[in-house]
Amino acid sequence: MATHQISVTVNGEAHAAEVESRTLLVHLIRDELRLTGTHIGCDTTHCGACTVLLGGKPTKSCTVLAIQADGCEIGTVEGLAGADGMHPLQEGFWEKHGLQCGFCTPGMLMTGAALLAENPNPSEGEIREAISGNLCRCTGYVNIVKAVRYAADKMGAAAAETANAATDGEDN
Repeated sequence: MATHQISVTVNGEAHAAEVESRTLLVHLIRDELRLTGTHIGCDTTHCGACTVLLGGKPTKSCTVLAIQADGCEIGTVEGLAGADGMHPLQEGFWEKHGLQCGFCTPGMLMTGAALLAENPNPSEGEIREAISGNLCRCTGYVNIVKAVRYAADKMGAAAAETANAATDGEDN
């Protein structure tokens, strides 16, 4: 089987790997890079448990070849939390009980992160549309929507506080 040298940046860290032509991105992430937060659910893009950010866009990694990601920036659930602690989405899932078994959660979090990066103040309908490609067999989605809304509100308040601080600094 032919192999290829690829390089990817995952959660800000550069990685080089030798992969077979048929290696799926999800297997590179889980098996080679040992980032097991990205789940394998269906292998058909139906469930979304394997969703990562590929170039900032939510992508189901179970049907993307690793060689297609060569040179790309990839974000996984392990990269959401920052130096200050949990990402507001992770906090929202905790505070608003947005998970039960947790299997779909990494994909939901990555899809939510992409939505909030593109639309920092989504409506309930926009949240539901964004997560519509992610299947949850446990929750009924109500608390997942509340969790994304919680994150949007928290991130919006933080952005407003930063803007106010900058404006206050200009007044001095």
